[in-house]
Amino acid sequence: MLTIALLYGGRSGEHEVSLQSVRSVIRYLDLTRLRPLLIGIDKRGRWYLQPDDLFQKVRQSDASLSVVSDQSRLIAVHPAAGLSVNGAFLPVDLVFPVLHGTFGEDGTVQGLLEIANLPYVGAGVLGSAVGMDKEISKRVWQAAGLPVTPYISAHRATLADLSDPTLAALNRQAVERFGYPLFVKPARAGSSVGVSCVEDQQQFGDAIRLALKFDNKLLLEPAITGQEIECSVLGNASLTAYAPGEIIPSHRFYDYDAKYRDPDGALLQIPARLSDHESAEIRRIAAAAHQAIGVEGMSRVDFLVSDPGRTIYLNEINTIPGFTQISMFPRMCEAAGVAYPALLNTLIELGELRYREEQSLSFDYSVM
Repeated sequence: MLTIALLYGGRSGEHEVSLQSVRSVIRYLDLTRLRPLLIGIDKRGRWYLQPDDLFQKVRQSDASLSVVSDQSRLIAVHPAAGLSVNGAFLPVDLVFPVLHGTFGEDGTVQGLLEIANLPYVGAGVLGSAVGMDKEISKRVWQAAGLPVTPYISAHRATLADLSDPTLAALNRQAVERFGYPLFVKPARAGSSVGVSCVEDQQQFGDAIRLALKFDNKLLLEPAITGQEIECSVLGNASLTAYAPGEIIPSHRFYDYDAKYRDPDGALLQIPARLSDHESAEIRRIAAAAHQAIGVEGMSRVDFLVSDPGRTIYLNEINTIPGFTQISMFPRMCEAAGVAYPALLNTLIELGELRYREEQSLSFDYSVM
């Protein structure tokens, strides 16, 4: 029996999304081979071992899920030695980070787990960090010859005090290149947190200020008319990219409300309305994008397909995609014949495999 710690919650603006994702994981985890532990991270970033009966309550009912901040169950992380609670070491064979956004999907937690010598599900430090940074990932993909969405990046330091002349210059640059409408987004956030679709100059300053609430760096991108396409990728060195799905939002774009608050926020179409050639090309690019930035385990790669023109643009990657009942990543895998419980088992096996491979390496040069 493998003891698996489900790590959820977190400090990011996607804390509540993580709660939804982990509820689905709890319901579909294979208890014939896995012994689960719940570890919740509160919004201050503290880790707590959750009550012993919480897992079964959520699995068997619609019981609410939050992070119980019980100081007697505060978790400590030990370099090379794992986790402990009140001085007693916690037996954990593998960690499944069901976290989204900053302090969970960006390589920080992955680095902490590496230091603690704990195997874990999903991308490692490099793939997580690069995948989280939309500008850096686009740079790597461009170097690999992949067709990324056009963008302009800007940093808080270059925007001075957000004075009118500074914003006007940035607005002018974006409009000259993209026209209206255009998107303003934090470079290192997910779930469309802090994203705005700007229709005119009056909205521009507010959109910049909103994005800078969530990150010190932002991206400006054109609003490409066409289809929003997503592709699930599964694997480490050996990959499978599944048939793409399509997001048909009822909102202006697929924003946070459409994803998580409005049950009618979007229609999810699997397979996507694409030609065989377009579908095959998206799968090829998705696998290449996954590999180019060093992602392992899983990813959901997002695309835009312009209409007219049918140009395919690689937009971004999610190294810990949503796991809710309506999330596209598990749904695309299921459409390809990989049911939710089998998907979780595969991700756990991929995490174990990477850990075994890393353990075979030597870091002691004195014995050479």
